This record gives sequence, structure tokens and C-alpha cells, in this order.
Amino acid sequence: MIRVLLADDHAMFRSGMRAVLDTQADFECVGEAADGREAVAKAAELRPDVAVLDVRMPKLDGLAATEAIMSAPGNDTRVLVLTTYDSDEYVYRALRAGASGFLLKSLAPEELVSAMRVAARGDALIDPTVTRRLVSTFATSIEPVDEPAELIRLTSREREVLLLVADASSNAEIAARLHVGEETVKTHVSRILAKLGLRDRVHAVVYAYRNGLVGGR
Repeated sequence: MIRVLLADDHAMFRSGMRAVLDTQADFECVGEAADGREAVAKAAELRPDVAVLDVRMPKLDGLAATEAIMSAPGNDTRVLVLTTYDSDEYVYRALRAGASGFLLKSLAPEELVSAMRVAARGDALIDPTVTRRLVSTFATSIEPVDEPAELIRLTSREREVLLLVADASSNAEIAARLHVGEETVKTHVSRILAKLGLRDRVHAVVYAYRNGLVGGR
């Protein structure tokens, strides 16, 4: 069972998402919050698997609330940040805060539910309308540097997969490109994250651009 906390200052959005989650056998909405401070308090109290936070909330915005939740001792909650605003600044702040996803509220409810499942299993995602622009910005704004020593731990195929992940390719797209199964790609991604000490694939994108593996060379 995936335990979810919904934090949004619009009661109608919370009730709508709760109604959607109630139709899913593998979800339980364990709490709601109407502002950022309440979200932080309830995340600490209820310890949900996933907290869904709106960016713009009173008392404490969703990004500051994400930072507080993620930095709490013993935290195991994954955070998805939702917004109606397609802003690069929000994406960067969400990633720095440790969010597992940044999504637009314009997504269909079933897509939001799918995103919660992705976050709950420890993966990460950014709304597809944002991802490629984010990658493009990294490519043009980060100076190339010497390759980090830990890259020697990667096999040639794992390095190839990392570069495709950095190009914002999905597992399905990588599988088609390399002529392998999606499960094989998932295995490669898991090993890459473990070897490089990265939390999820979003941060693998950041790692690749920050270390000049793509875009700057």
C-alpha cells in the first residue's frame, strides 16, 4: 500500500485527488495539508511514502517545505512537487531540495497517480514538457570539467546508458536504441546510480552535465 500526503491550499484539488486515489487499490491517502508548515508537520507525524506538494502555498511554499521534509532525520518520504507554472527556477529549486519529481498540474489524474507510483518505488521524474528544456539549459550553462574518477566503475554499456539518460531518454527509448529489454535498462540504471552514489535518474542527468560528460564537450 502506497501511503500519500496531499498538500495544496485549494481544497477542491485535494478532494479531487483523494477521490482519484480512493479508486486505486494500492493507494491510501493518509492526510491532507492546506499550507507548507502543516505539510512538514504531517509528513513528520504520518511518515507517508509520498508527499504531493503544490509549489505555491501559504506560510511556507512547497519548495521550502520539500527542503524541510527531505532534511528531517530518518526521512523516508518521497516528494512530488506540483505546479501550474512551467518555471525553470522552480525545477532547479525542487531538484536541489531533493524532490523526486516536478510535475505540472495539467497532467491527467491517471498520470499523476502513475507518477506517485514511480516516486514510491524510488525513481524520479520531471514533466516531459520540462525535461528537454532543462537538459538543454544544463548543456549551455555548465562549463566542461575533468571526468570524475568514479566513472571508471562504469562498464562501457553503463556509460552509454548514462549518456542516454542525460539526453532525457525514457527507459523505453533507451531499450529501443540499444536493442535490449526495458528490464535490462532498469538494471543498468540501478547499477549506475549505485556506483556513482546518486539517488535517482533525475540526479543522474544533473551529474552528467555538471561533470561535462555531455553538452559541454
